[in-house]
Amino acid sequence: MLSQTAEYALRAVVELASGGNEARTAQDLAGKAQVPLDYMSKVLNSLARNGIVAGQRGRGGGFQTVRPAGELTVLEVVTAVDPLKRIRTCPLGLVAHGEKLCPLHRKLDDAAQSVETAFATTTIQSLCENPGVLCDEAS
Repeated sequence: MLSQTAEYALRAVVELASGGNEARTAQDLAGKAQVPLDYMSKVLNSLARNGIVAGQRGRGGGFQTVRPAGELTVLEVVTAVDPLKRIRTCPLGLVAHGEKLCPLHRKLDDAAQSVETAFATTTIQSLCENPGVLCDEAS
């Protein structure tokens, strides 16, 4: 359902949010989130370009979330790296359908809308409220 990039972005942001306001390096986040370092660096740069995190280079640098975790939603993080795909017009290009979707595509878009709504109403903070923030091996 979610791309690997979106999954990694969520892991990174949850990990950042669970560490308070402390700047964290890409290497530290990659280890904690179990994401390859090169991929984590790419994801963090994308999150920074889209205003989700801020990064500072050099000694004592690292990444931090731009806003408090209680104000940041799962949808914002996902949208920053790989937006959810909604069906706005007939995917088959049938001119007769236009924006009026057939029952199949309407149902698929309804499901996508449900996911979008759930992500929009889920804050990053709510994902940090239980100990063992990320999927521990013991879970």
